[in-house]
Amino acid sequence: MRFLKMLGASLAFAATMTGAPAAAQSALNDILSNGVLKVGTTGDWNPMSVRDPSTNSYKGFDIDVMTELATDLGVELEFVPTDWKTLVNGVVAGNYHMTGSASISPARLKAAGYSASYISVEMLPFTTADKIDGFDSWDSVNKGEVKVATTLGTTFEKLVREWFPEAEIIVVEAPARGFQEVLSGRADVFVTSNIEGSTLLGKFPNLRQINVTEARAPTPIAMLLPQTDQVWINYVNSWVELKKAQGFFETTAEKWGL
Repeated sequence: MRFLKMLGASLAFAATMTGAPAAAQSALNDILSNGVLKVGTTGDWNPMSVRDPSTNSYKGFDIDVMTELATDLGVELEFVPTDWKTLVNGVVAGNYHMTGSASISPARLKAAGYSASYISVEMLPFTTADKIDGFDSWDSVNKGEVKVATTLGTTFEKLVREWFPEAEIIVVEAPARGFQEVLSGRADVFVTSNIEGSTLLGKFPNLRQINVTEARAPTPIAMLLPQTDQVWINYVNSWVELKKAQGFFETTAEKWGL
């Protein structure tokens, strides 16, 4: 969009006028100069970002959002593979200009910035059909004989350690996922967002959501950005607000069943 390209140029110019070289301070200048937007994505969060290993291509809600952003910037889009434990480090190190969707957490806020939020999630526990009768609440999971699987470096890892101190926590490293441990029978329960949970229930008939009275940890979702790059943060936030007003996020969420 012409407005967004003008906004980007204006923000980069403003950084220069304040006495700080735009090229040294803003990812926006690098993106516009080199014609490439680099986005870190894990490719393992269905339906947000899913990587097809046979073609090394991605699809999902995040992928549509990043494609739209690159189009409005007038640049090419490059996805940089990453995983949850190095997601923040990649932004800090400059391996990519931003990430796809990530939950906003105090730990991540210490090192990285965030865009304005455009969607939110809440957490639910899941098990398999043969074990569902053994669980009827959050408390029923917090027992010594229960194995709770989670993926290293995710928000879920921190949450399950807090919520289930009596349970045995099994941590796997990406590309392995907690739900795979439960499906294989090596664990009993995993916790994930309502977003991913609904997708997994549709994909794996043997999975069941545990009937808890309420979901936990409602969390806004946003893109991770370089913490000190206010020019780039301002651009992305303005873009998010514009796309919200145009209904883009709502339409894209409906497309992916969110």
